[in-house]
Amino acid sequence: MSATHDGGRQEVPVIETTTPSEPTAPDAVRNISPAAAGLPPEIRAKMALALDVDDLVEALRLARRLSPWFGVAKVGLELFVAAGPDVVGALIDNGFEVFLDLKLHDIPSTVRKAANVSGALGVRYLSLHAQGGDEMLRAGVEGLYAGARNAGLSEPMAVAITVLTSDADAPAHIVPNRLRSAVEAGCSGIICSGVDLKTVRELSPRTLRVVPGIRGAGADSHDQPFPITPEQAIKDGADLLVVGRAVTLAPDPAAAAALLFKDVE
Repeated sequence: MSATHDGGRQEVPVIETTTPSEPTAPDAVRNISPAAAGLPPEIRAKMALALDVDDLVEALRLARRLSPWFGVAKVGLELFVAAGPDVVGALIDNGFEVFLDLKLHDIPSTVRKAANVSGALGVRYLSLHAQGGDEMLRAGVEGLYAGARNAGLSEPMAVAITVLTSDADAPAHIVPNRLRSAVEAGCSGIICSGVDLKTVRELSPRTLRVVPGIRGAGADSHDQPFPITPEQAIKDGADLLVVGRAVTLAPDPAAAAALLFKDVE
């Protein structure tokens, strides 16, 4: 079991790697190499699977099934509200780093306390909303680091959201301004759309760049106004790529992952 366990958390069984009645992959995606067998460890570590479901068992089964392509599991509000903090330890036990995507945005003292608890859970990444301002971001960073340190865990990363990807009409100055706030507050990374990647890399080359909205060329963009392929995202400087419905809503998620990553090197 993980070092992040404590006496108050329920034991959650590790889900077996095999799933009975796995659907057969379509002919178009059979024998895709190398992605059909998964991604190399250094590339897999860059891929975050968005587990936007409301059931812990379903989330674990999906994560295990897609583990050859994803080294990070992203837990958003839906899953966290449904399953609670236990989901973090369960995913760590199943070999994933956890990106807790709660978009914390509140008064600094509340954000500090919530981030402290998150750090103690063993998350690798925690999202804060940069709209909250410098003081709030700094409180979140300090709380996150303190929580991990007091639990004897390695230092996690606070990542600041610049603009929600569903907001296609945000003014152009918002991303640079919020990037500056995040860096000055001590955030390790920034979450931005694919169209802002080059700007963020030029302004702050050492900042971790997290990019949602990853899709195959010509695929359904759902509510993402700025979709980007994984190949283009990596080329433009993304460090962590978030993939969700492009894979999880597919009839065969494993086949969809193999097809999405077939050209990733």
